[in-house]
Amino acid sequence: MVTGDTVVRVDLADESVRSEPVPDAWRRKYIGGKGLGARYLYEELATGADPLGDENVLCFFTGPLTGYLPGEQRYVVVTKSPLTGAFLDSYAGGSMAGRLAGSLGDHAGIIVSGRADRPVALSIAGGEVSIESVEKWWGLDARETDERVPDAAVACIGPAGENGVSYATIASDGGDHHAGRGGAGAVMGAKRLKALVARDGPPEPDDDLRELREKYEAAFAADDTGRWQAASETLETLDFANEVGVLPTHGWQEGTFEGAEGIGIEAVRDAAHDRERADDPVPGGFQVESDDGESVPRGSTPISLGAGLGIDDFDAVAALGSICDRLALDVISGGNAVAWAIRASETGLLERDLSFGDEDDARRLIEEIATRSTPLGDALADGTDAAAAEYGGDDLIPSVKGMALPSYDPRGASAMALAYATSDRGACHRRARPVEVEALAGTDWSRADRVNAVIAEQDRRAVLWSLVADDFFGEALSATLGADWLAAIGREYEPEELRRTGARIWTLIRLFNVREGFTRDDDALPQRLTEPLEGGPNEGAAIAPDSFERTLECYYDRRGWDERGCPTEETIERHGLEDLEFDRPTHRASDDD
Repeated sequence: MVTGDTVVRVDLADESVRSEPVPDAWRRKYIGGKGLGARYLYEELATGADPLGDENVLCFFTGPLTGYLPGEQRYVVVTKSPLTGAFLDSYAGGSMAGRLAGSLGDHAGIIVSGRADRPVALSIAGGEVSIESVEKWWGLDARETDERVPDAAVACIGPAGENGVSYATIASDGGDHHAGRGGAGAVMGAKRLKALVARDGPPEPDDDLRELREKYEAAFAADDTGRWQAASETLETLDFANEVGVLPTHGWQEGTFEGAEGIGIEAVRDAAHDRERADDPVPGGFQVESDDGESVPRGSTPISLGAGLGIDDFDAVAALGSICDRLALDVISGGNAVAWAIRASETGLLERDLSFGDEDDARRLIEEIATRSTPLGDALADGTDAAAAEYGGDDLIPSVKGMALPSYDPRGASAMALAYATSDRGACHRRARPVEVEALAGTDWSRADRVNAVIAEQDRRAVLWSLVADDFFGEALSATLGADWLAAIGREYEPEELRRTGARIWTLIRLFNVREGFTRDDDALPQRLTEPLEGGPNEGAAIAPDSFERTLECYYDRRGWDERGCPTEETIERHGLEDLEFDRPTHRASDDD
């Protein structure tokens, strides 16, 4: 059984590889995955380090239960984001996670530093890591790279990562799965690290773990989330968002999309039937092909590249998603970048004719971004905020901490607005997703209800992503937070201790971001969201700035953070973080003070 009591350190500059023990206190306090990666990043990285510089570190971690839990196995990449300058943890499923855990042996993960002088890959097998030259792989897309090692699992970058696109992904299974948002792929590219290759199979569970797995699989299959996942995976997200009026459409101008039926779950099922493919969902998406033979992507793709760009053709959306997958480019940030360019064209900021609903325009611009081959593509490769700084139009696409908003428009769900604003890595719908509950609760939710829901979910997910559990199966772990699973591998926790652990990890990451210069100003929502939504059940809805500020104050108070968003000394001590080296930033009055 994997113990996870050591890590592998790889310095690409001098090509050294060594193993070292994880401090016992860290294993207890941070578990693995996100938590352990966050502690190493805090410890290793100097304040203000360039995310694309040699000094940034790139951590690949599994969790203590990777390979054992039901659902899709996942691994996490932790680094400093080139898109936001903040903490970044990004997750990927598919075959890589289990095989990485099996190949690492007793190691919890790999910490990569330095920069290679040529393209290299890390080969992992039997608990050992070696550095291999792969100069001929440079320039290959995700699918081509994966095909170079057919008998192993590969996590790699594509052209987007090689060209330093700030939202480049790390792709596995030939581009079917990605460590997506925030630009971990660009960090790999800057280090000249083309790929990780995991050569062994997943770890084998013992009898106790098999019994626990069978019990939870049955419970999850009967659970609402389990039934929903089996029926539609993430593809029904678009239909839900459209129904409740929070589907970002035509560059965040509307909350519903008239063409949703053509790219939603029924369109996928029809395609599966028409093409005589098994209507059988696999983790991350249905196993269906578009007319050009490309696989249908995940739920975020028809939202960002479909409704977001006004494209209502199933095959067109699938083809755009496949291009992003092979280039290893985040579909959410990429879709928002194209939407920004279309809106900038419509408002006269660009001397280029672009329009919503045009697949060809979108395709060309995505390729320009991944290759940085035109001035516009080069600007958009650094994110919509960077493009707006060069061309104007900072009110066109909403973002938080430099990361464009993803799947749900918070003007129709105010708790979602708080979740976006306080997310540790920038606007993210995975840190807390209260939109489903809020849509049903409506006006019955008080400000305190919204704050408590967001905090509880942020803390819970911090624990689950330290295990590292599948998002959906994680719902089945809500009661115990995996305490019974951890006990089965000899690590005893009470559920309440795990809840406190989640709050500790969230606070640790907040301290990292504060150290990097983030303040309350960075928890603000963009002006765009104060403008009324058009169409749908939430027509006219908008974020009221004064009300949002009161909600943020309530959140800070509940977290034990001061008025600028910095955890207080009492909070740091309560979470057992007093051993951190942390210099409280000096408050400088702003023009608004």
